[in-house]
Amino acid sequence: MSKKKYNKAIIVMFIGYIGVMIIFNLLTPLKTFSEEENRQLQMMPNFSFEKLKSGEFTKQFEAYIADQFPKRDFFVSVKSESEMLLGKKENNDVYRGKDGYLMQKFFKGDDKDIKDKVEAVNTFFENTDNINRYFMLVPNSIEILKDKLPFDAPVQSELAYINVIKSYLNKDVKFIDVYNELASKKEEDIYYKTDHHWTTDGAYYAYEKFCEDAGIQKKNKNEFDIKTLTNNFYGTSYSKSGFNDIAPDTIKIYDPKDKENYKVKYSESKAEENTVYSMDKLNQKDKYAVFLGGNHPIVKITTGVRNAKKLLVIKDSYANSFVPFLTSAYSEIYMIDLRYYDDSVSKFIKSNKINNILFLYNVITFAEDNSIQLID
Repeated sequence: MSKKKYNKAIIVMFIGYIGVMIIFNLLTPLKTFSEEENRQLQMMPNFSFEKLKSGEFTKQFEAYIADQFPKRDFFVSVKSESEMLLGKKENNDVYRGKDGYLMQKFFKGDDKDIKDKVEAVNTFFENTDNINRYFMLVPNSIEILKDKLPFDAPVQSELAYINVIKSYLNKDVKFIDVYNELASKKEEDIYYKTDHHWTTDGAYYAYEKFCEDAGIQKKNKNEFDIKTLTNNFYGTSYSKSGFNDIAPDTIKIYDPKDKENYKVKYSESKAEENTVYSMDKLNQKDKYAVFLGGNHPIVKITTGVRNAKKLLVIKDSYANSFVPFLTSAYSEIYMIDLRYYDDSVSKFIKSNKINNILFLYNVITFAEDNSIQLID
């Protein structure tokens, strides 16, 4: 076959493949959320010449094809099984580490993205007067437990990234540095093995550091009943990697011995709850959603504390297991997830008379989440 005919055949096959994929996707209902990976899936992006010129449309379209690929979960599993047979220790950006730890890769992005993101945070903070401002950037297991990574695994330093963010952040914002606290407890189960989150133990140690830096009274461990909710938790790293021979995790909660009265209101619901734990979530795939029911645009917690302290936590899902520790310190706690919240945060602060703000993100989500740059 001549080179010209060969190239022509390749083009025809490629166009045919794209056509089949388009038809298959048209016949298959699109998924907006992956329960396996616990994240929103990319939908078909809106086209504009500006987005095409900037490269944004191409990037979003590639993500759309990857997320909506027919039988995606099945092919991820097949790929993982093949990788395991070949003795490989990484699949779908998840490393298979020692002692059953599955650790998601960290990609820091380019320097401009980092500067733009912190500049957006700084600009937002500059518009908040007479407010205590805190910023906590939590390292992931791939940093704290790097000794459990496969030999010679190429990784980017989260510690270096944290230090860069800290150096760019306005000096009147209190940086809550939890790196040393977590590193000193790395022999304990401070991260889930099958999930990208910290455990409740990890969240507690960060809570201790926050109390110290924010000047609030902490509760000691002996002031809680530590209860096991499930021993059968398979998290996002397990689903994403397809390494299906890993033992499940245990989820625990810290229940105050001195019972607290509070009401929890989720933005999507008119009803109020009297607990920060959604026990019904233990019956579904994402059992981590037991903490405050998962992610919501807004959550409001009204406590029985009468100190006029109102805290706004601008957050990712790491905050869901952290915030329950704070219910004895603030009269009202609000949580906003920028990935799902489209209104002005500055107006929200004024209308609710917020006097304390905490940015709380894990490193991987902070690096990946573009909604942070849109904060208003």
